[in-house]
Amino acid sequence: MQDKVVIITGGSAGIGAAAARYFAARGAKLALVARKPEALNALVAELQAQTEALAVVADVGDRSQWTAILEQVQQHFGRIDVLVNNAGVHHRGDVANNDCDGLVQMMDVNLTAPIALSRLVIPYLRQAGGGAIVNVASLAGFAPLQGAATYAAGKAGLRAFSYSLADELRDEGIVVGLVCPGPVDTGFIMNEIKDVEGIVFAQPMSSAEQVAEAVYRVAQGEMLEAALPRISAVLSTIAYLFPGFRRKMRPAMNRKGEKNKLKYLARAAGK
Repeated sequence: MQDKVVIITGGSAGIGAAAARYFAARGAKLALVARKPEALNALVAELQAQTEALAVVADVGDRSQWTAILEQVQQHFGRIDVLVNNAGVHHRGDVANNDCDGLVQMMDVNLTAPIALSRLVIPYLRQAGGGAIVNVASLAGFAPLQGAATYAAGKAGLRAFSYSLADELRDEGIVVGLVCPGPVDTGFIMNEIKDVEGIVFAQPMSSAEQVAEAVYRVAQGEMLEAALPRISAVLSTIAYLFPGFRRKMRPAMNRKGEKNKLKYLARAAGK
């Protein structure tokens, strides 16, 4: 990744920030995209001590900004080598308890934007002689997830899109892959922990740094998909294949998760 130009959406915090630091430590140049300039500019200032970094203040949920994001990066660096579609949004709760605008926003940010940005970046990657597109999906896309139906639908769609696009571009030197983590110890979950259903915490929690390493490995072409923790990916696949078993086990998994959730709440209160 030495001197490669890497775009990371949702790049100001959580997985995006961890990935930015991971790529920067390996010589990449960074273009970080996020909506809030304060956190974004602070991270860019930090990274500039070791590499060239650009702050791109934009909302990937706004389709009028997609082309401008890529044009700004191309104009600044003269090339684009890697796109990491990491930005995400999750309005938690049952479909009936969410407003339609929130459901549409989830699909726009979690699925529509990655598809569109992937399409728009292909000419730049071809111009650079190859590159990579890495989509950050979720284990929620492996099996139906009550209380997160729209989020799970978006991540399942992103997973299918990634596999299909990988086949379309495999002979052009453009790597396409995805990373599917379970719960990750970032503000995406921990800032809303009281609203997160207990069953989410029935599986092991990954760190943002672990996910960042997986993003890097996928971008390097080491694997098409990185699902973590691996045991959770296996269990999620079983839950998809055997829906009756999933429904039967749900109450026990929820009880286990609620116990773990209390531990995380206690840890947060102790900080």
